[in-house]
Amino acid sequence: MTTPPLTGTVALVTGAGRERGTGHTIAVALAEAGCDLALHGSGSDPGTWPESEKTSGWRGLDSVADEVLALGRRAFVVHADLRDSAQVDDMVDGVVDSLGRLDTLVNNAAAPRGADRRPVVELSDSQWSNVLDVKLDGAFYCSRAAARRMISQKSGGRIVNISSTAGKRAHRDVAAYAVANAGLQMLGASLSQELGRHRITVNSLSVGAVDSSRIDDLGRGREFDEFIARNNPLQRVGSLKEVADVVVFLCGDGGAFITGQSINVDGGAVAP
Repeated sequence: MTTPPLTGTVALVTGAGRERGTGHTIAVALAEAGCDLALHGSGSDPGTWPESEKTSGWRGLDSVADEVLALGRRAFVVHADLRDSAQVDDMVDGVVDSLGRLDTLVNNAAAPRGADRRPVVELSDSQWSNVLDVKLDGAFYCSRAAARRMISQKSGGRIVNISSTAGKRAHRDVAAYAVANAGLQMLGASLSQELGRHRITVNSLSVGAVDSSRIDDLGRGREFDEFIARNNPLQRVGSLKEVADVVVFLCGDGGAFITGQSINVDGGAVAP
């Protein structure tokens, strides 16, 4: 029996608690590749979860942990407010205390789609700050804490940022989200220059339209299909597995000489 390529390593995935979410799918894919998993969530009230999760019996991070455990891997569940650097530092300390080490960080957490999707002249301070505080500041705090651990371990590491093509292509009414994602991509590029000498690679995925709960509010049907056909050469949305597969590749031996990149996973919607 072939040993999975990432056996013996530990990964932390932020924002892993949504049933049809990128973080959930990435976490399970990493477990299938051999990783033990630290699963982060914000600790949100289950009453605020999507209706589909309320009716399916979904238990958030506990459900993801069950999937990881069923694959024979260890799972550690942690709640933290990524906008608070002290909570992030405590989270990373807890991961290492519980699982022994930290080899991979996937910065996936983001603020939900919401009231920030409006013209800048109507955007409040709090709406702007909430998007950047979670997506960008949170990734900075997590990357800093994880990098310190990886450096002290002296065995290299991987940091993968889950960003969006919105950070590369201007659209109306999404300024906060676009700026947060553009900043995340540059954070990854900057970190790659600093951490390469420690054999830590840092890359970002610029993800396009993917069939997750984040786009449920856009609806489905002919209008949606026509929009995708006009804006995507493959004329379809991506799957969560297609995103997770790229993360697993970057975290394995195949990604060892790839760093500082912002890789489009979007069906060719943004080229190059």
